[in-house]
Amino acid sequence: MDRLDAMRLFVRVVERRSFTLAAHDSGMPRSTVTEAVQSLERRLGVRLLQRTTRTVRPTLDGEAYHQRCLAILNDIQEAEGAFNGAEPRGMLRVDVQGTLARHFLMPGLPAFFARYPKIELSMSESDRWVDPVREGVDCVLRFGALPDSGLVARKVATLDRLTCATPSYLQRFGVPAGIDALDGHRLVGIRSLTTGNVRPLSFTVGDKVRTIEIPATLSVTGPESYRLGLWLGLGIAQVPRFHVEEDLRDGKLVELFPDFPPPTVPVSLLYPRSRQLSLRVRVFLDWAAQEFARRNRSSGSGNPA
Repeated sequence: MDRLDAMRLFVRVVERRSFTLAAHDSGMPRSTVTEAVQSLERRLGVRLLQRTTRTVRPTLDGEAYHQRCLAILNDIQEAEGAFNGAEPRGMLRVDVQGTLARHFLMPGLPAFFARYPKIELSMSESDRWVDPVREGVDCVLRFGALPDSGLVARKVATLDRLTCATPSYLQRFGVPAGIDALDGHRLVGIRSLTTGNVRPLSFTVGDKVRTIEIPATLSVTGPESYRLGLWLGLGIAQVPRFHVEEDLRDGKLVELFPDFPPPTVPVSLLYPRSRQLSLRVRVFLDWAAQEFARRNRSSGSGNPA
């Protein structure tokens, strides 16, 4: 194994904090990865990694060498990518919020693979916060406000939301005359995975946001269950407009308080700041941003970014 390949494996071990996971990502035996790192340590005359039964962490020398490896590998990649013959290839690991991916990204995948036939896409779905470095993911697609992190966030869209309910719900509970007439009404609520709190209704009133809490008949953590609770007439909900456009046209849902919409929410692609971006990741990020911009404009459900 040459020195550059050993550097790549060392970087992967540091990112994954595991020889086993780095070997899995690289498609190599664990013994090969271990020997590559040990060979680097012998050549440099220093210990690069602190190994325990549960995890692997870089030493101070390992941290410094990791940063130098990232810079060297990035320079090589930039140099190779400068030639027209460079073609994106290899496995691309992306974690997505499933509803967003199905609406905005997956319809365009045939064209993406036709353009980049040597890329393989591994797409996982979750709504929890994902650390791409620790979990071996190249980039993450998320909806809503983002926690503070060391990740780079590229905003690809701003989505409109609306307040709505089913005709059957409104027949039972009545159509509220305004946002101050919600006493006696019920909510289908989204519950935070981190705090366990149910998100209140929020409305844009002039240049301010006003929140109103009403009891939740049902509270869930996933968007599909949230939408199903709304469909079943269990309460009022606030959802992205793209998610319910067809139901609004068909009369299955009724928009409430159109003059006081919920605040818009951003959609972002996130990736590690310290990791060198491979050509396949860069072309995916650019393509995904274009898909969001195109489909968001055509649906009229928000701003591209």
